[in-house]
Amino acid sequence: MEESLHTEVPGADEHLSLALVDSVSRAGRGGRHDELGTADAVRVWLLARDLIDPDAVLYEYCRGRIVQLRDDLRDLFEAQVGGHAPSPGAVHALNHALTSAPGVMLLRFEPTMGFIRSADHPATQVVEHVMALIAEDAATLLAGDEASMLASCEADGCEWFFLRTHARRQWCSTRCGDRVRAARAYARKRAALNAEMS
Repeated sequence: MEESLHTEVPGADEHLSLALVDSVSRAGRGGRHDELGTADAVRVWLLARDLIDPDAVLYEYCRGRIVQLRDDLRDLFEAQVGGHAPSPGAVHALNHALTSAPGVMLLRFEPTMGFIRSADHPATQVVEHVMALIAEDAATLLAGDEASMLASCEADGCEWFFLRTHARRQWCSTRCGDRVRAARAYARKRAALNAEMS
C-alpha cells in the first residue's frame, strides 16, 4: 500500500500514532510492505510529518526503537478495539516513551529566521523526542473522547486501524471497501453459476 492511501484513512492525518501503526501492511500474496523497512525510510517517514530536522541522521538502532514502539502501539490499539487488557509491557513501553525525552526546547538564533525553539539532541535523543510525541498522541487518543471511535479494518488481510467516522463504517479506505464488495460480487456470481450447472 502506498503512502498516499494514508490520507484516505480517517484519523491518520490527525494522529501520529495511528499513522505509525498503519505504516506496515500486508502486500499481495502474503508479503508485507513496511514503510519503515530501513533507517533511511524511517527518516523519510519522520521528515514527511515534520518530526525531525532535515539534517538529522538516523541509524538502524533508531529504526529498531521506532518499530518496537509501533508494535507496542498495535498491542494497545488491538486491546482497545477488542475490549481486552493490553500487555503490561506495551503500557510500560508507552509510558517510558512519554517520559524519556528531554522536556526542554532550546532557544536558538538563526540569521534567516530569528529566534526559534527546537530540540537540539544527539541522534538517540532525537528518536526519544519523536517517540515521546507519538506516545503522547497515542495516550491522548486511547484515553480521550475518540477512543471509542478507534476501529480495525474489516477487510480480509488488512491490518490497518482508523477512526470510525460513522457507526456503519467497516473499512479503513475506499480501496478496502471496493475490494470487499468486488469479492462479494464475485462469490455471488460463482454461486449462481454453480447453481445453474447443478
